[in-house]
Amino acid sequence: MGRIRTHDIKKVSFELVERYSNRFTADFKTNKEIVNEVKVADSKKIRNKIAGYITRIVKNKSRKL
Repeated sequence: MGRIRTHDIKKVSFELVERYSNRFTADFKTNKEIVNEVKVADSKKIRNKIAGYITRIVKNKSRKL
């Protein structure tokens, strides 16, 4: 079994991808910096979870194309 992400993490991640779709890439480190600039997450742990899920979303979109 994989790790379970909460509904809040997924919701915020999808909203950020919709708003800033041209800024996010398939690289976790750059996504982490972008999430930090937007100031969505209060803690490092939540920021990393959001950035990781955004990375997954971007990779899945590129595979479908």
